[in-house]
Amino acid sequence: MLFSFGNLFEKRSNVSIDVSIVIPTFRRPKLLGEAIASVLSQESVAVEIFVVDDSPEGSAQEVVTNFRDARVRYLKNPKPSGGIPSAVRNLGWPLARGAFVHFLDDDDIVPEGHYLAVKEAFSKHCDVGVVFGRIEPFGDAPEAQMRRERLFFGDAGRRASVCSRFGSRFAFSACMIFGSTLLVCGAAVVRRECVQKLGGFDPQIRLGEDVDFFSRAIREFGANFIDRVVLRYRIGSPSLMHAPNLSDDEMRQFREGMRRMHAKYRAERGAGEFYAMKGLSRYALLPCISMLK
Repeated sequence: MLFSFGNLFEKRSNVSIDVSIVIPTFRRPKLLGEAIASVLSQESVAVEIFVVDDSPEGSAQEVVTNFRDARVRYLKNPKPSGGIPSAVRNLGWPLARGAFVHFLDDDDIVPEGHYLAVKEAFSKHCDVGVVFGRIEPFGDAPEAQMRRERLFFGDAGRRASVCSRFGSRFAFSACMIFGSTLLVCGAAVVRRECVQKLGGFDPQIRLGEDVDFFSRAIREFGANFIDRVVLRYRIGSPSLMHAPNLSDDEMRQFREGMRRMHAKYRAERGAGEFYAMKGLSRYALLPCISMLK
């Protein structure tokens, strides 16, 4: 059973929540505090935060306690996952009461005005289930690595902009499934009912679980890309959600996750659509994207 902290939170059950934020964490108290502070500083939106602690000793509880804010709730994983992000995230979202859900890593930062911009995008595009945008890498990694990261995420933004011209579903999901990802987990916000219908993250995927989840969400419910920075993504600090370099074992896990994602898509959507989407990615999207470089 999950342990929850913050009795004051229960007294707010009648408050209308705009965004529920789920933050999995593992022994990163300082950075977790910065992530929480970036959420609480958002204006003109009502938020609630679920900090899901995957450490056996419950190291994040003190961080939550020190905020003394009824909007922040502490949850301790009764069976630490050993570093399976999907399993940890799946503990938080079923408790969400917000119209939208944001899965934020414990070492990333939400830019000023982000949730208000996302709320407005959802209001303008009532037919989509996902809103995402550009990613700004930051951190104390070597400059050569930071340059590579800036190039990668700059290219991801350009690819997303191209995909948006093809509609709200197929091009985005084709690029995600058969090309380089357009986003990381914290760069997207999803309608709560969409998370519920999808059943959350696939716990059998250890790496690349966010690509699987959001490609399914976008294919099923559609997405809107907003041309603004929606996430400050920390580079160079090991965390539960990502690492600057993958080991051989992590590469194996990533390949296994991609194979599972492809197999699920083919089983659910049929071989015809599977290969049509692969062709869309290779013969339509790649040429268009290359023209912009």
